[in-house]
Amino acid sequence: MMRPTRREALTALAGITAGCTRREPAAETPKKAGALSLSEYAPKSMLVVPETKVEKARFPVIDIHTHISWLAAEGLGLQLALSGKRYYLAPAEEIVAVMDGLNIRGMANLTGGYGPSLQEGADNYDRKFSGRFFTFVEPMFDQVNQPGYAKMQGDAVEEAHKQGAKGLKILKSLGMYLRENVTEGPLIKVDDPRFDPMWEACGVLKMPVAIHVTDPAAFFYPPDRFNERYEEMHNHPDWDFSGKDFPRKMEVLEARNRVLARHPKTQFLGLHISNWPENLGLVGEWMDKYPNLWVEIGARIAELGRQPRMARKFFEKYQDRILFGTDIFTRGKKAADMASLGRIYPIYYRFLETEDEYFNYSPGAVGGSGRWRIYGLGLPNKILRKVYNENAKRLLSLA
Repeated sequence: MMRPTRREALTALAGITAGCTRREPAAETPKKAGALSLSEYAPKSMLVVPETKVEKARFPVIDIHTHISWLAAEGLGLQLALSGKRYYLAPAEEIVAVMDGLNIRGMANLTGGYGPSLQEGADNYDRKFSGRFFTFVEPMFDQVNQPGYAKMQGDAVEEAHKQGAKGLKILKSLGMYLRENVTEGPLIKVDDPRFDPMWEACGVLKMPVAIHVTDPAAFFYPPDRFNERYEEMHNHPDWDFSGKDFPRKMEVLEARNRVLARHPKTQFLGLHISNWPENLGLVGEWMDKYPNLWVEIGARIAELGRQPRMARKFFEKYQDRILFGTDIFTRGKKAADMASLGRIYPIYYRFLETEDEYFNYSPGAVGGSGRWRIYGLGLPNKILRKVYNENAKRLLSLA
């Protein structure tokens, strides 16, 4: 007679102790799936909902926020040497061909530089295809510590206007990076009086100021497990403004608002939904208080699309001061190629024109800005026309 195995003996003993007959061994626990890193996790939605393809905008579009040219330099956080060599997306003829296929009437190139760079861009785009491109000038921030800078900068805006500049672009350098000695010393605030002649010149010349100050709210918090944009900050550690001597987000925006109040005749275009799309209620308060504040939606449909009811109310109330923008060609060291335009613009069109649910806002990216999807607003034609082109025409004083 064979002796029972240790496992059989223990099983029998357990049955006696419990006063019951012998039990069958429990089924083995299924093996766990292999662990995935967060970057590998790309779930596919099981929802069965309508999917609308919108390859061409319902009405002609003016994209008020593009970067057809950009500075050829590393460390774009400062972006101060604006008179240096610049890269361009493509020849004007190639861009126009793609624009026509997407029903884009015009593009504003916000990063036009100044001096020779501005002249070069205006010659190669604005004057070659009149009415299709609009170049903006940038301030001479690299000369901010020079004697007489205030007057020199105001005069430079007037000269840029003569060269054909349609507006002024303010990078987040102001308020976040620009210092008294350009890269060293105390930070220079957005409402520094040295810039008053520049703001005033824009008002007199009817040149809108496209202003980008601060970045997404999550960037001002530590990139820890509670941060909804952890992946993005992990991939771009230089976007972490939670430490060092960076100012708080509200501090910078309050300085911006003091500029709005001080220069009521100058029209300011608050880029990225006035840099706080996560708080539309607050942005609405600003727009009520400052009638010279306009906004555009570039690179922020991820924020708007996850709050569709709130966003639609915002569009309805401020429909006369919201512009279409994409902020294309700015990610990473290489700009988007021409083929990518055919993937980017249809997502914006779908967001604005349809009531589709729970779709990806970032083609080819896992997570994008954050791990969520968006919902379409289904705006009526009256509002679509204004957002797509009519508001931009008024702001840029176009026929």
